[in-house]
Amino acid sequence: MPERTDFPALIAGHTSVIKMINSGESGLAVLTRLLSEVEPAIGAAGLVFVEFAPTGGRVIAATGSADFVTGRPLPATHPATVCLLSGPPVREVGVDAIPGAIADELTARGLRRMILARAEIGGLTVGSLHAFYPGDEPLDASQRAVVGYVAACIAHMYGDQTGLPVHGDGPVVAALADGLAVVDRDHHVRLWNPAAAQVTGRPAAEALCRPLPFPLPPSGQVLDHRLPDGRWLRITSGELPGPGTLRVVTFRDITDQQRRDHDRDLFVAVTSHELRTPVTVIKGYADTLTDHWVSLSDDDRRQAARIIGQRANELARLVDRLLTAATENRPGGEPAAPFDLGDALRAAVPDLPADVRHRIVLDLPADLPKALGDRHSLATVLTELSTNAGKYSLPDTPIEVCAEANERTVSFRVADRGIGIRPEHVERAFDRFWQGESGDRRRYPGAGLGLYLVRQIVEQQNGWVSLRPRAGGGTVAEVRLPRG
Repeated sequence: MPERTDFPALIAGHTSVIKMINSGESGLAVLTRLLSEVEPAIGAAGLVFVEFAPTGGRVIAATGSADFVTGRPLPATHPATVCLLSGPPVREVGVDAIPGAIADELTARGLRRMILARAEIGGLTVGSLHAFYPGDEPLDASQRAVVGYVAACIAHMYGDQTGLPVHGDGPVVAALADGLAVVDRDHHVRLWNPAAAQVTGRPAAEALCRPLPFPLPPSGQVLDHRLPDGRWLRITSGELPGPGTLRVVTFRDITDQQRRDHDRDLFVAVTSHELRTPVTVIKGYADTLTDHWVSLSDDDRRQAARIIGQRANELARLVDRLLTAATENRPGGEPAAPFDLGDALRAAVPDLPADVRHRIVLDLPADLPKALGDRHSLATVLTELSTNAGKYSLPDTPIEVCAEANERTVSFRVADRGIGIRPEHVERAFDRFWQGESGDRRRYPGAGLGLYLVRQIVEQQNGWVSLRPRAGGGTVAEVRLPRG
């Protein structure tokens, strides 16, 4: 580890990131590249960026020895979250200063010291950057300065809102109180309340005496308008009483409502699309059996019955997914209890779909410690992850399932050699109904619910799940649960 920052390497790495941005790349891919370039330049063993939203934080990017925490949630009330959001914006502390079990996990990997820098926009914390080091000695001032600088660069990326925040409920787009403006006959702003500045991002000094920055609906009517940054406003206007020609305009951020309406419409569309295929096949074979029973051979009848059974099982799984996604409740609901993860994985394999089951390659250590969670739900998790791996890889390639443990967690990975996943999609893939492709010509069918359900199930057991590209091609899905 260098005693001081390697500034030539830092500048070269930062230049490569700027070239990525100038070529049109954005979001998580750029953020991950930035961390990977900064880590060696400041001699860190690992870098982590936590994105914060009103409901808490989540690790969305990590490198080096700290990459195992990728995807880990930090609830808003968690002591570690409170610690990260308080104190000076840039500081150096021992890892043991972080409350909770995560400090023990980091220490167990030899990470003992940390530089923390918050990424802030207008007083709002959008995330925190952490550089971890193995030694106990104080770090060089240049290293602290660089971490603070990089956090400011990341905050600027959030300010641009190009691919960030990763999660739609981030503080940059959080719902705010109603804005209010008064405009004259030329639609120039004469009054601009603080909420208007918050909703639009325009302070009063930039709004007053200038044209209204969005369309003005006719008096007494309502207009839903989409801003350039993707947010939606609901705008109303009315005439002010008196001799003048002033109009009062009120507006609010309805992005969340638009998203819910979109999810509802998408739920109906996905349901009808995904139910149609198995229902059509079942009906076709049932009609064949009914209309041609006598002319069919015994083998033909058994084949038709077998296909009806397979499609009925697919239909049942799809209905379970849709109902679970609609209610946001995980299956089972049993209290967390210690269970043998290896035994549970082996027991779940025979129940996998036939086209996936024969491709599974298990590599489970005999001395794997027990995990703490809901054993019953593990079958659902493995089914979704392995089905997803099978869908995006060639039919004859293996789907590898392996497991390991450390001092705090027990984990298993499902890896394929398929088309892989783009870095900017590793978090979006867990969104409900999200698909890497859209339209009627999608090469890979599905409702976009499997990974969403996996994250819901795992996180309700105090675990976390992440995706990452696999070296040499393919995707790795990793699930971590507390030790039992």
